[in-house]
Amino acid sequence: MALIVQKFGGSSVANPERIKNVAQRVVKTFEAGNQVVVVVSAMGDTTDDLIDLAKQITDSPSPREYDLLLATGEQISIALLTMAIQKLGYKATALTGSQAGILTSDNYNKARILNIDSTRILKELKQGQIVVVAGFQGYRADGEITTLGRGGSDTTAVALAAALKADLCEIYTDVDGVYSADPRLVPKAQKLAKISYDEMLELASLGAVVLQPRSVELAKQYAVKLMVRSSFSENAGTLVWEESNMEKDMIVTGVAHDLNTAKMTIFDVPDIPGIAFTLFSALAEEQINVDMIIQSNSRNEYNDISFTIEKADIKKAIEIVEKVKKQIGAQKITFDEEVAKVSIVGAGMISHPGVAAKMFEALAKDNINIQLISTSEIKVSCIIDSKDVEKAVRAIHTAFGLDK
Repeated sequence: MALIVQKFGGSSVANPERIKNVAQRVVKTFEAGNQVVVVVSAMGDTTDDLIDLAKQITDSPSPREYDLLLATGEQISIALLTMAIQKLGYKATALTGSQAGILTSDNYNKARILNIDSTRILKELKQGQIVVVAGFQGYRADGEITTLGRGGSDTTAVALAAALKADLCEIYTDVDGVYSADPRLVPKAQKLAKISYDEMLELASLGAVVLQPRSVELAKQYAVKLMVRSSFSENAGTLVWEESNMEKDMIVTGVAHDLNTAKMTIFDVPDIPGIAFTLFSALAEEQINVDMIIQSNSRNEYNDISFTIEKADIKKAIEIVEKVKKQIGAQKITFDEEVAKVSIVGAGMISHPGVAAKMFEALAKDNINIQLISTSEIKVSCIIDSKDVEKAVRAIHTAFGLDK
């Protein structure tokens, strides 16, 4: 008997009919002789609707009440899905994050999972129940409800799979796997049969929205086998797994893009020790995640520092950087929200020289200007004008032979 964790996203449970379809899929897995734990997101656009409701009341809701509000979306989903499974004649139990034993950090809105007490879930499974758990939420040590941030249901599912030592964690979404690029931008994008944790983590971090990066980190840390599949078809999905014999001969596995990017630059920063620490620690204290960081060569004991953040953080970041600018004696700051990040990812890049040059050539041929460049062993990322992103992704995808 295998233990399988299945996660269904908001589009999969967007309405009663889809919830009934999910119930049938869950029951089919259970009938095959498996123990099943299901994690669900809020229905469709429910979370966005709840956010809009809060904004109609106040621009600055208290973090505690904000999480209390957002957590209701998943509670609706687990109740309805459990009812649908019961209607089919099977035993099922719905559990909130706290009832499922998901202990988190104290941070409201962006809490991190610290531990899972799986006692209640294992008890229900032993009694032959299908267990339906609310994704995206947990509880603090003092009992307060917390949420895990956007995409938190993926993290919930993988964390539960790790805690329960599940044989497989299936992530059901509205696409039937991981593709070499976004099929909406690149019609010739190819579905990948399998992909390594590291490649998937890079793609997820660089804008591929199939999996949430934190969930891939957890999967790699605890060796959780992931399968990305569609809720709307029986097609084979993409296996995310680390196999010793996994093919590494593909130089580039995929092309990712991210439009949720803003660029900031601080000019004439004194070139002395401690400046970078002062700047980026101030941003970190306000939970602002910094991505690409580029520092220019020193000129007359001054340099410029450019970095990228999420668009949602730009207002807060400007306030912080303005204060830091005065503190460190920099001259001015600029920001640009009309940028995008395009990236190539592939484990085969490690042993193949000239990969970055090939990417730059593809962009140059389409007259696309590169503003910032960042590299690692298995990725190359470029910041470009957002208006060029579709053209850029297609050009790069073709240049590396991924259309076939």
